[in-house]
Amino acid sequence: MQNVTDRTSNPFGMQPDCPSFVPGYGDANADFHVIGDHPGVHGGVDESVPFTGEPWSADFLGALAEAGLLAEVDPVATDRTFLSYLHMCVADGEPTEGSYDDMERFFDAELRAIAAHVLLPVGARATEHVLRQYTARAWKTEIDMQTLHAEELLGSGWLVLPIKDPADWTNGDSEQLVGALRQLRSTDFRRESDLGRFIAGSDPYLVR
Repeated sequence: MQNVTDRTSNPFGMQPDCPSFVPGYGDANADFHVIGDHPGVHGGVDESVPFTGEPWSADFLGALAEAGLLAEVDPVATDRTFLSYLHMCVADGEPTEGSYDDMERFFDAELRAIAAHVLLPVGARATEHVLRQYTARAWKTEIDMQTLHAEELLGSGWLVLPIKDPADWTNGDSEQLVGALRQLRSTDFRRESDLGRFIAGSDPYLVR
């Protein structure tokens, strides 16, 4: 099913109960969903676009563009990609666990509406959340971002490719991510099967 909307900022009209928030941004029918933590960690307050306005933003967004996930960096224009946060509200300091729990409903609704094929959690918290909620791997995966950076992990209907927090990138991290994403995009990362032959009519019925 395709989402029909021409909005790139907050395409599903999310309205959390907070004075300021950084909404999801990008293609509502994305193949790739880049998932950050919250605006205090990953930016976006000034431009209302996730992952902008930080000292590392140009390198991070540039890597996504080089890998084919963004069409432009300034201003950000996505290419079959969506950017969002676990906690979209701008918090006064670090969000509480209760606040993360409250914001989960917005993130989960957006993630399932988009139904991207590849989830790209950025940083330890987003990676742990994605592995715990959307895969069966959390119990056997140590959240070591140096090891997990740009490594493919199979989830339940999703392919997960964690990204080390860009504030901690060192030499080679950008190139490793670009190489992994280019390699992934050259494969059948959608992993869909057409079951339309088993039902009436001639329309395809694609499932993962």
